[in-house]
Amino acid sequence: MFEFSEKSQKLQNKLLQFMDEYIYPNETIYKAQLNAAKNPFATTPLIKELKQKAKNTGLWNLFIPEEHSAYSPHGGLTFTDYAPLAEIMGRVIWCSEVFNCNAPDTGNMEVFMNFATKKQQEKWLNPLLNGEIHSSYAMTEPNVASSDATNIELSIEKDADEWVLNGHKWFITGAQHEDCKIFIVMGKSDANNPNRHKQQTQILVPKDTPGLKIMRSLTTLGYDDAPLGHAEVLFENVRVPLENVLLGEGRGFEIAQGRLAPGRMHHCMRLVGAAQRSLEITCQRASTRATFGRPLSKHQSVREDISKSFSEIEMARLLVLKTCYSIDNYGIKESINHITATKTTIPALVQNVIDKCIQIHGAGGLTEDYCLAEAFNYARYCRIADGPDQVHQMSLGKKIIDKYSSIQQG
Repeated sequence: MFEFSEKSQKLQNKLLQFMDEYIYPNETIYKAQLNAAKNPFATTPLIKELKQKAKNTGLWNLFIPEEHSAYSPHGGLTFTDYAPLAEIMGRVIWCSEVFNCNAPDTGNMEVFMNFATKKQQEKWLNPLLNGEIHSSYAMTEPNVASSDATNIELSIEKDADEWVLNGHKWFITGAQHEDCKIFIVMGKSDANNPNRHKQQTQILVPKDTPGLKIMRSLTTLGYDDAPLGHAEVLFENVRVPLENVLLGEGRGFEIAQGRLAPGRMHHCMRLVGAAQRSLEITCQRASTRATFGRPLSKHQSVREDISKSFSEIEMARLLVLKTCYSIDNYGIKESINHITATKTTIPALVQNVIDKCIQIHGAGGLTEDYCLAEAFNYARYCRIADGPDQVHQMSLGKKIIDKYSSIQQG
């Protein structure tokens, strides 16, 4: 049985109370403000208010790991201790921003913590930690299969004392937000390098740089995911100083590998919370609706779906926690098989759980009146975000085959 530290338990209690007092009662108000906003990609008044409350309550930057405790008001948390907090936040899709724990900013902040110079950290990390700005991570491209990250084509060239970027990106989360100020852009600076993993470089590009153009907002299953959203972005002769390189030329793939693994885990942690809440409200629905002369909760098919969903959520939670334990004790590199297993299992499993919950809700489950449809969308796109399932499964399958095929059975 996993036991959380006293620090984590105290934060869980505070977070649960905050959710009861300020998040659940304001879900309708949040949607109303978002729908009424002249700019849907702007921070709503409610979020601004709740962010300040979260800061004052000590529920801020909860994602920061122990090794970066200097940046954390609570001294940083292990993956295991953060998991239940992310699960709680995952119960309401939009609320992680209230605690400055939303993607892509968390991953970008960790990039700045791990790979940026002091000057870069002062300019970009500090305002991100304070929740004053947002950021974007520009990697995926529309014209190549970005499931193979070495395919990316955006060109990065040196010209005197500047980098020049030309290329096309899409599904760039957070790019449209009015407070997005900085892009971390991955492209090719050495396309002919025989080592395909040394061809890429990551460059910091302020959003207001000439030549950086937001082309359009993209949707996922009809959701625009405002106020962060996902954008198509064009880079046309975008010029930034040479000092805007992260870590060094040719080290972009290395940064990407270090950034994406924690992000995959954070998504899975939140998805467990989305599934748990979906199950809870479905049980409430089944107990208050009747068909054919008896409550839904007394129909065998409904009970079977509830039973399966409960079991699947428990399995999902345990897989997340086992992987977190491995990361905390052995590191990301030694835990990559478990991270891959988690990333490819949890979104699909949660998607199926929420699908059963939608079915029990009937037509209402497809509407915005409940959290189910939006949570289903989140689970579905997580099967592609940070690398599609098939790529990870191909890699994990090879490793498992190599491991066990070499064992001689006695």
